[in-house]
Amino acid sequence: MSLLKNTDYALIKEMCSIHAPSGNEVAMKDFILDYLAKNSKKWKHKPKLIHGKGFQDNLILIFGKPRTAVFAHTDSIGFTVRYGKQLVKIGGPVTKQGFELIGTDSKGKQTVTLQVKEKNGYKELSYKGKRDFERGTELVFKQNWVEDKNFIQSCYMDNRLGVFNALKLAETLKDGAIVFSTYEEHGGGSVSYIQRYLYDKYRICQALISDISWISDGVFPGKGPVISMRDSLIPRRSFVNKIIDVAKKHKLAYQLEVEGSGGSDAKELQMGESPWDWCFLGAAEQNVHTPTEKVHKKDIEGMLEIYKVLMKEL
Repeated sequence: MSLLKNTDYALIKEMCSIHAPSGNEVAMKDFILDYLAKNSKKWKHKPKLIHGKGFQDNLILIFGKPRTAVFAHTDSIGFTVRYGKQLVKIGGPVTKQGFELIGTDSKGKQTVTLQVKEKNGYKELSYKGKRDFERGTELVFKQNWVEDKNFIQSCYMDNRLGVFNALKLAETLKDGAIVFSTYEEHGGGSVSYIQRYLYDKYRICQALISDISWISDGVFPGKGPVISMRDSLIPRRSFVNKIIDVAKKHKLAYQLEVEGSGGSDAKELQMGESPWDWCFLGAAEQNVHTPTEKVHKKDIEGMLEIYKVLMKEL
């Protein structure tokens, strides 16, 4: 029996369409605040909401007596308009000729196409449109939602699925913290002060990273969410082993991932001054950082299932 309803996939679709590139996550913050106002009264346990001055556009939910924090970043990749029709990347989007981009300035909304020109071994990025955007305008991939029996496909599954997972987890969570973070796609910055706050205030020092990984030669769609044993950083093995043991005990679907590149909010946890343990745990997607990121529905459901169990047992 499916854990998710059509309304859940409609929620994911809506979130994937929200304009929130790194540095301008306000629309996602406002969306989550509105979602909390409309839905949190139906949750099993009422959280404390922490946000505002001192937290920029980040949101923190505290449930009961938290032992573990879940981090889900709200920002996306994209582009910034430089001068004329020049573009500068936000994060690491794939740059392919003809990708449709969308942005809004004081003159209104406009859809344009990405232009890629090779020069002296470098890519020069620009856009083709009816008019120039005002400099500093952010452009993001234009959404083209595709859904069938097994898959959903859209821009910005990374990381609106991680946010979705956290919001669904909150419906039944008794003890724990959920962090909706910013800036993850473009160098980070917010988790460094949030980790210190959570450690000093609540003595939390273990985390699950609710984010989206990638399909590879060893990770396959429909075979369960990824428990990452390493990416560009290496989490403490005893903590990862504990997570694997819980998954085995409850006969939960999962795949083990071993990569040498990539990163997440965990970077700032590992480099922070507090002794955090962490593990990246999430569904894997095809077509990473493109307008056509594609995820198997079973992996989304499996991600939610394993988070519910781990937040009880860790």
